[in-house]
Amino acid sequence: MHPIMLPVDFIDSMRQQMGAEAELLLQALQTEPVTSIRLNSKLDVLTFDCDTDEVPWHVDGYYLSERPQFTLDPLFHAGCYYVQEASSMFIQQVLEQYLDPSSVVLDLCAAPGGKSTLISEYLGSEGLLLSNEVVRQRVFILSENIQKWGNGNTIVTHNTPAEYGERCTNLFDCILVDAPCSGEGMFRKDEQARSEWSPAAVRKCAERQRAILMDVWDALKPGGLIIYSTCTFNTEENEKNVEWMAESLGAEVLPVEYDKSWGITEGTVGYHFYPHRTKGEGFYLCALRKHDEEYKPFSPSASRHSSVRPLTTTNNQYLATLRSWLQHPDDWAIRYTDRFATAYPMRYKELIDSLSSSLTCISTGFGLGEERGRTIAPQHSLSMLKDFHKEAFPNVALTRDQALSYLRTEALNLSGAPLGLLLLTYEGVPLGFAKNVGTRQNNLYPHEWRIRHL
Repeated sequence: MHPIMLPVDFIDSMRQQMGAEAELLLQALQTEPVTSIRLNSKLDVLTFDCDTDEVPWHVDGYYLSERPQFTLDPLFHAGCYYVQEASSMFIQQVLEQYLDPSSVVLDLCAAPGGKSTLISEYLGSEGLLLSNEVVRQRVFILSENIQKWGNGNTIVTHNTPAEYGERCTNLFDCILVDAPCSGEGMFRKDEQARSEWSPAAVRKCAERQRAILMDVWDALKPGGLIIYSTCTFNTEENEKNVEWMAESLGAEVLPVEYDKSWGITEGTVGYHFYPHRTKGEGFYLCALRKHDEEYKPFSPSASRHSSVRPLTTTNNQYLATLRSWLQHPDDWAIRYTDRFATAYPMRYKELIDSLSSSLTCISTGFGLGEERGRTIAPQHSLSMLKDFHKEAFPNVALTRDQALSYLRTEALNLSGAPLGLLLLTYEGVPLGFAKNVGTRQNNLYPHEWRIRHL
């Protein structure tokens, strides 16, 4: 690794903030970044050809001794694991200590989806997650990663913090604000973060973070949990914003228990992950409890979404087919938008119907099926779902080369495969659908998800 040029003002600011210890941090920023992944429950065992070590603060987190070419692993595309900074997995500790799994949670600044998939896994079938991204170009990769993870308990939205504050008053038991920041914690792996850093940029980020928190604050229930995090080191964006939140918005800073051997550094409020002390990139986190008070709970309103229609005689005949594709069909509500059938958690049906009319929803639960003439075909997201009844379709196991060819949306050669719709798998894990029409096999992998470069 070639030495990286750190901004001079950043070096000075760290020396002022950390004293003599700043030299250890600056040296650590010249070392190779750490590679870590978090396993999905789709996968029982690690399949990497390199040494691994456990991330101590998350049971499914692992360090890899080298960075594989994830693009060449079909299991990566099937959502069997997420490549995530180990430091940010510490959110799991806050959830376990302070949040009931049957909660309604908002991940406000969610793309590309690492923290959302972690929260979604923690909530399981009991809770509901709204995963939001305000930047239009980033919301679709968020939706893709959520679908690949395979939990149907997540709604992906594209709204501003203010829209959430105005339209979802007193709704959420927990809000994660992983705020856009100056990115100091990413300096050893992100040249753009280094080139764009300046003291003025730090001040601008801190102001924007406070505006985001203020805009979304009303969406958090009194007594609710807020998790504030950044991937930066400075106190301006971290401790000072938390202190402002506690004093100006009304919240109590909460302690998070952790093993002292993990190397985490306690700030005046919150917790720092420094790469010279912990194995991972720079990260800051603080948990707070919004002051409790009398309040009017959020009440779902009747859905006014004109494109959502009840099951008609035409599509009602497909209902049995749609249900047969699910392991636990009674757990899911099914509705149609235009010709597309969508499934989402039955226990949150009224709330989701209401939110669909007041928020910009990119994906609601998961796509189940699409009417095509007089038939209904499965959508790709169904194959990613953990509750998918994969025996509903003939399964065809692919070799690694075949799987990569499929993921590039290339023509298929599946000699001996039965006619009709096929579920293609790799090492027992679904990759998606194809259709054997006899003379050829049509590749149905989503074109926008295809592997573009190997």
